[in-house]
Amino acid sequence: MERRQQEAAIEAVLFAMGESVEIDKLAEVIEEEEETARQIIAEMKDKWEKEGRGVSIVEFENAYQMCTRGDMYEYLLKVAKTPKKYVLTETLLETLSIIAYKQPVTKLDIERIRGVNCDHAVNRLIEFDLVTELGRMDAPGRPLLFGTTEQFLRSFGVKSLEDLPELNEMKLEEFKEEAEEEAELALNI
Repeated sequence: MERRQQEAAIEAVLFAMGESVEIDKLAEVIEEEEETARQIIAEMKDKWEKEGRGVSIVEFENAYQMCTRGDMYEYLLKVAKTPKKYVLTETLLETLSIIAYKQPVTKLDIERIRGVNCDHAVNRLIEFDLVTELGRMDAPGRPLLFGTTEQFLRSFGVKSLEDLPELNEMKLEEFKEEAEEEAELALNI
């Protein structure tokens, strides 16, 4: 298969799937090794950027997806309905942060950290496709385990969880102290 045909095949697959496709599947499609497929995709990304195309290829861990460039949003609005905007409240952001950094994590673990029930927050994050059920823990009661989704990576502009900012230990201690103080106040009420 010649290079132009390989690029066309990758483009067709990414376009048709509409979601991310793992690199091993793309390599299989073009009958090449994964590293060669990554190189071809990198060249395609560069070429599309130089040409000012309306779409780009975005990498998520070991997968790629064709996406509309962010600066094309205003043009999409002229022909599409305004997409529903989700508001991430402070509660949702706190819950999402815990899940992102501690995953896989149970609701009980989240509640221990936050000090309050998290059912609503977790359900909203699942509804927004930022969090998903990863399975069940091998423990009494077999509680559900939660983790972040590819949509989470896309929404926060990171390729993988390793790209998340490092937790500042001093800030972490401050948060723990604040949480303990809040818990004490709640008990005294």
